[in-house]
Amino acid sequence: MNKLSLAVAASLLALGTTACKQEPAAQNDNPAAAPVQAPNGDWSKLVSATTEGGMLMGNPQAKVKVVEFGSMTCHVCAEFATKDEAKLVDNYVKTGNVSFEFRNFVRDPLDIAISLVTRCAGATPQFFTLTNGIYADQKSFFDRIQAVPQDQLAQLQSLAPAQQFSRMAQLAGVQEWAAQRGLPSGKTSQCLANQAEIDRIVQMNSDASSTYDIPGTPTFLVDGEEVKPTPNQGNWDALEAAIKAAQ
Repeated sequence: MNKLSLAVAASLLALGTTACKQEPAAQNDNPAAAPVQAPNGDWSKLVSATTEGGMLMGNPQAKVKVVEFGSMTCHVCAEFATKDEAKLVDNYVKTGNVSFEFRNFVRDPLDIAISLVTRCAGATPQFFTLTNGIYADQKSFFDRIQAVPQDQLAQLQSLAPAQQFSRMAQLAGVQEWAAQRGLPSGKTSQCLANQAEIDRIVQMNSDASSTYDIPGTPTFLVDGEEVKPTPNQGNWDALEAAIKAAQ
């Protein structure tokens, strides 16, 4: 956990920007492939946990498997979630031909705290609802942390890791935010103090870094191969091209 020790607000916010990929936005509207029947009528409503620690939306047996390594404090990840993810879900995941797995790739203490809260929803559609909601309101959490006096942030470093993340979530207003969206504060307090889940998140980082080249967030895989946008190509254009090539 030493590499994830708490820093002062300026350092935390710097981590939240420098490791994001600087990809231009992209727009594309293409027809979906022939649908596969979902047991509940909509594959995007089916969410399951993966052995790698991620949350998978859609048909676990889909022909094409998309994985995103995303950070909750990355603004480029937020842009994809708010502008492009709906295209992936509506045009591909709902049909059952493509699955979408989100794996947390944490980069700073606030990232871990938020990830613990969203993952507290478990393998349910609420996980993706909370994750996308956090991305939509990302700036408000940064603003809350920026307003915390430096000495208070420095004091967090003397706490045990689980206590650090719990306090960070409180300072950022994450627990209050989640409670307003159906995830009780009592439950998120337990999740924030869950050392096994903290270890799982950190292990996901280690596994991802040792298995793949993660140049920044978001990083996408299609059937295990990293999607590498060309110059001036947005994340969505590159991802959709890779999906179509894999079908």
